[in-house]
Amino acid sequence: MNILVLDDEKEIADLVELYMKSQNYNVFKFYDSKAAIECINNQKIDFAILDVMIKDINGFEICKRIREKGMNFPIIMLTAKIENKDKIEGLTIRSR
Repeated sequence: MNILVLDDEKEIADLVELYMKSQNYNVFKFYDSKAAIECINNQKIDFAILDVMIKDINGFEICKRIREKGMNFPIIMLTAKIENKDKIEGLTIRSR
């Protein structure tokens, strides 16, 4: 199973990668949005873990782009946001 991990905090991304690899998953780890998007466009991804508040293109926008391409793999959003509006936004992202 191919897992994409995107977080600009290297310690968090490295820790998630370490755990996923210990469970025998193939991990594509990125610290910036543009490289992650390129991977999504060129690799078969089965699951993604996205940082919401990453610089450049945020996790919500990346999730939206994934869904607009018709990709329906599971996505976990990593965030420190606690506002209900942010939770609702993340849970309702889908293709138009």
